[in-house]
Amino acid sequence: MDRKPRRAASRVLAAVVLAFTAALGAAPPGAGAADGGTGAGPAASRVPLRVATYNIHAGAGQDGVFDLDRTAAAIRDLDADVVGLQEVDVHWGARSRFTDEARELAGKLGMRVFFAPVYDLPPATPGGERRQYGVALLSRRPVRGAWNHEITRLSTQTPDPVPAPAPGFAEVAVRVRGTLVHVYATHLDYRTDPSVRRAQVDDMLGVLAADSGPKVLLGDFNAEPDAPELARLWGSLADAAPSGGKTYPAVDPVKRIDLVTVSPDVTVTATHESGTTASDHRPVVADLLLHRGAR
Repeated sequence: MDRKPRRAASRVLAAVVLAFTAALGAAPPGAGAADGGTGAGPAASRVPLRVATYNIHAGAGQDGVFDLDRTAAAIRDLDADVVGLQEVDVHWGARSRFTDEARELAGKLGMRVFFAPVYDLPPATPGGERRQYGVALLSRRPVRGAWNHEITRLSTQTPDPVPAPAPGFAEVAVRVRGTLVHVYATHLDYRTDPSVRRAQVDDMLGVLAADSGPKVLLGDFNAEPDAPELARLWGSLADAAPSGGKTYPAVDPVKRIDLVTVSPDVTVTATHESGTTASDHRPVVADLLLHRGAR
């Protein structure tokens, strides 16, 4: 697996590897998205890619019941080439039956997976597996590299935490018909105070700036697109679904916090949200066109 040198704020965890199944001037949010498109050139020179973002609530539905088969079915129905997942448990605890959700979902779906832990804690019992929680990227396209980057976080696992760099910002480089696209999965801070999210936006932009070619950032931003702390994103990226529906909670949603965002050289042709209640969030799907041959 190729590994590229990264800036000091980006961390590659050697123990985190891709697992393959046997089967396989600032613009406003949404500028250049589905109603107009970004980039230039005829559609014939573009490569299609469907992506999705989904906070899976550790495999529990809006009803609070853990059912990873239901989660897998919801993801399968999205029919996406690359899916960014948030709230993924790997041997984390009783709520998810200490399951390795990343590998289990990859196996059920016949997809490649890269898991990027935010937390990596000792086993719950002697001799057990380490307890991990984070984000993941599922892909049915070839993956040429994978990285777990650090961004500013306020830990939920330590008393009196202070903002500090921590992993859990995932990136994969995916090859689609000869075109290389960088896809990222993120989960931003949930607290009312926007300062950590603002720092996380700056950190993510620094990671994205190190990559060339088309980019897609997927995630649960815990803020709506017009939130001041997200404003700096909209120079480098566009909201793929500026007229999209609300995503949280899954039943009678009131907020649009689950976003697909794209670089200016990516054209958005369609987006939609799924009404599934397999999580407490609704997934968002976007159909994209990439410039052919980007590297």
